[in-house]
Amino acid sequence: MSSDERIGLHSLKPAPGSRKTRKRVGRGEGSGMGKTSGRGQKGAGSRSGSKDRTRFEGGQMPIHMRMRKLRGPHHKMSMPFEPFRTHTQAVNLQDLDARFESGAEVTLEELKGKGLGTRKGIAVKVLAKGEITKPLTVHAHAFSATARAAIEAAGGTCQVIEP
Repeated sequence: MSSDERIGLHSLKPAPGSRKTRKRVGRGEGSGMGKTSGRGQKGAGSRSGSKDRTRFEGGQMPIHMRMRKLRGPHHKMSMPFEPFRTHTQAVNLQDLDARFESGAEVTLEELKGKGLGTRKGIAVKVLAKGEITKPLTVHAHAFSATARAAIEAAGGTCQVIEP
């Protein structure tokens, strides 16, 4: 293509070598894919309707039939791979109250040092199980509404960490 020719949708081409012509099987001996068409001589793989699907499990009950049959994202046990679950690790108010002094700054590093929120790369959510009696400045990715109210009622503050 010359330098003065305009580049546009009319002149787009795929990169050299990125497109291959499809293999045309069963088109004569001279093609190299004639007669048995690359399926070999005999056996299950040479027959029409052979089970060469990637999900075929050799006659074993397939995984999609072994899985539970409950549908929908609203049950914990519904979907085997749980695509709708949000992954957070819980830290309860009673744990904060037991492990930190009054007026302490509770950061993610401090939580890890005290054995809370130790799973790497998973957001920390503060939940309202138990009581809190000390004013703490708590830094976490999320707070339940009840936990936030309890921390602020005890004279503390809640700082949301952006992921």
